Amino acid sequence: MQLKPDFSKLSLAPAWPRRGRRRSRAIRSLGFFLWEKRWFIIAILLGIFLLSMPVPEGLTRAGWITLVMSAVAIVLFVTEPIPLPTVALMIIAGQVLLLGLDSTTVAKSLMNDSVLFIMGSLMLAVAIVKQKLDKRIAYLIVRLTGTKTINVCFGISLVSGLLASVMGEHTVAAMMLPVAITLITLTSSDPKEVRKLAAVLLFSISYGCSIAGIGTPSGGARNAIMIDYWRQFFYEPGNPETEVYLIDYVTWILYCYPIFLVQLPFVTGILYLTFKPETTNISRAVVKLRRQIENEGPMKSADWIAIGVFLLILLAWITVSDVYGLGTIAVSGVIIFLVIGLVRWEDVNSGVNWGVVLLYAAAISLGIQMKDTGAALWLATGFLDLLSPIGVDSGPALWAAVSALTTGVTNTMSNGAAVAVLGPITLKLATAAGESPIVIGFITAVSSAFAYLPVIGTPACTIVYSSGYLKTTDFFVVGFRMLILSTAILILAATFYWPFLGP
Repeated sequence: MQLKPDFSKLSLAPAWPRRGRRRSRAIRSLGFFLWEKRWFIIAILLGIFLLSMPVPEGLTRAGWITLVMSAVAIVLFVTEPIPLPTVALMIIAGQVLLLGLDSTTVAKSLMNDSVLFIMGSLMLAVAIVKQKLDKRIAYLIVRLTGTKTINVCFGISLVSGLLASVMGEHTVAAMMLPVAITLITLTSSDPKEVRKLAAVLLFSISYGCSIAGIGTPSGGARNAIMIDYWRQFFYEPGNPETEVYLIDYVTWILYCYPIFLVQLPFVTGILYLTFKPETTNISRAVVKLRRQIENEGPMKSADWIAIGVFLLILLAWITVSDVYGLGTIAVSGVIIFLVIGLVRWEDVNSGVNWGVVLLYAAAISLGIQMKDTGAALWLATGFLDLLSPIGVDSGPALWAAVSALTTGVTNTMSNGAAVAVLGPITLKLATAAGESPIVIGFITAVSSAFAYLPVIGTPACTIVYSSGYLKTTDFFVVGFRMLILSTAILILAATFYWPFLGP
């Protein structure tokens, strides 16, 4: 049997239209790609343009490169045309390729105790979720506040703040994150349906921690740094007149704790009005939560062991963190959870957002270069030089300028590094202007907590961002409102409250 060829499916049309259509699709795809990555292209072109400019007077080439890298990173953080961990990788590569640093040196700057602590805290949060302790903590808060969303928001901020004022915001944010996520997921399993509710609850954690970190000397490294500066610069052994600069724990609380308490209700109001959550009452979530807790029955021995381990970690953070470091203690706690079998490594590996750890590490590394290259000092000096011609050289106007300067710097580097860099400058400025170094010092230290704008502004912001419910633009939308509020309350406190406490 002879087979006949089938020509029915053979097209006699010329090939060039098909090639034209493929070319057209390729052009459209390229156009879509370029439009999607437009902010990445703009950021890179901005960096190239700035690097081609002459180095400003008084700044080293390395310092200028660091500032350009920071500017490019900020644009990418805000617009997010690429994943944020990719920006972190760019920061790492840029230090080697542009600054000429040894790769080993850069690698060492990526892993310090703060980064180790962030990593360990996120791991501990996974362990808490695994033991379902987050549900019991959430239920306890709701029983105290009621089920109205605005009351729960205030309760989370209050609990986060009270804890963060004595043990540091890293710890509290990591501990409270699973609590908020529990309430969010029980309200709806679809993140799109509870996005605004999630924003309110998660920012309640981060802002509660941030505004409370100023409350006591143990609330953050910046506080201890400023206390040490006062002692070094102004205290003279044997001179009783200078003993006022030996700021103790109680004195710090008298100056700063009321500022934290006054801000609390305003924080809740700002969050509620900014995001307007989808539901004004989470009673359905609470009913589900109560039912789940009842089904689980009374707490088991493993639950009590987990609580005991976590309390041991908290005690170690409070008592011996100055010896062993917060990060080492956090990791040691994770080791205990893993060894006794309260959590599996598979749970930790899948539950931790490792990209956030990388992002925070790169941000700290860039902050170190801001300090080491003199870029931060150059920015601070230039800013202060602008004050004299416009008459902002004394009183509340000067205080507001110092607060604005510190706020600007702390939104680009860690608050501890910001106070370390700016502290000597602002204290010398106070002496030259005839202002109280105590007032200027407190304004510097408190303003360093106003890092509300970037995801990497504070560890608490970074930790809540790791939940996946927030966008980088959310931080800017609500952050500038928080800046205005916090600055206004600080200046009012310095004007009307602090004069009753001393010089």
